[in-house]
Amino acid sequence: MVWINGERQDKLAVSDRAVQFGDGCFTTARVRAGKVDWLPDHLLRLQQGASRLLMDGVDWSALEAEMIYAAQQQQDGVLKAVITRGSGGRGYSAAGCQQPTRIVSLSDYPAHYHRLRASGARLALSPVRLGQNPLLAGIKHLNRLEQVLIRTQLEQTGADEALVLDTAGRLVECCAANLFWREGQQVFTPLLTQSGVNGTMRQRIIMLLEQQGIHWQEVSVEMSALAQADEVLICNALMPILPVYQIEEWRYSSRLLFDLVSPHC
Repeated sequence: MVWINGERQDKLAVSDRAVQFGDGCFTTARVRAGKVDWLPDHLLRLQQGASRLLMDGVDWSALEAEMIYAAQQQQDGVLKAVITRGSGGRGYSAAGCQQPTRIVSLSDYPAHYHRLRASGARLALSPVRLGQNPLLAGIKHLNRLEQVLIRTQLEQTGADEALVLDTAGRLVECCAANLFWREGQQVFTPLLTQSGVNGTMRQRIIMLLEQQGIHWQEVSVEMSALAQADEVLICNALMPILPVYQIEEWRYSSRLLFDLVSPHC
């Protein structure tokens, strides 16, 4: 099911800048019992993304109402909300774009996440590296070609997710998830100032760590840092958090941090 500017339809104008330039941002949320999990977090993410893209004029009240209505149509599922700059402008210029486009869609929940919470996930190192761009780092903009390539490569491996580095060889994230690891009592997550997506569940886990007095740190390190890890976790708004049992030749069995954090996610 798809709604565009509040109307049930699935056709977007070819002149929309999402089609022309990937000019917009989005968020993906879990629907449970007909409600959007962490709705304020997802709205804030979209507002921050629109601000970074210098996009004005979004009717945020209408979008919130549309997300709530869409979630009511399905007890368990996935809601995606997209904001584009709309139609207008000449070439790359956004001059004349008066009305951003709101797109809300609803789909089934990926059943394999239930299995992976019990079995754990296996990660494969992706040969696709993320480009560094501090101007866009952190936000979930509509330009996802790197992730399309990562996912296409991942589907040839049999692994559950991809471990992704940037062009400097530093840990960033997974194809569709953020990354945490524990070494002793210390928790680490990649620094996302140059590339990657600062996911809503990543932010929530950081908040939980702080509330429970667990020391955490954002780091810019190479993949070899995971060789010393006692535990590795991945997360996004749908999973919402999964233990990792293998990355390449490294194996992990501890679920200390997972057992501590997952009940609150």
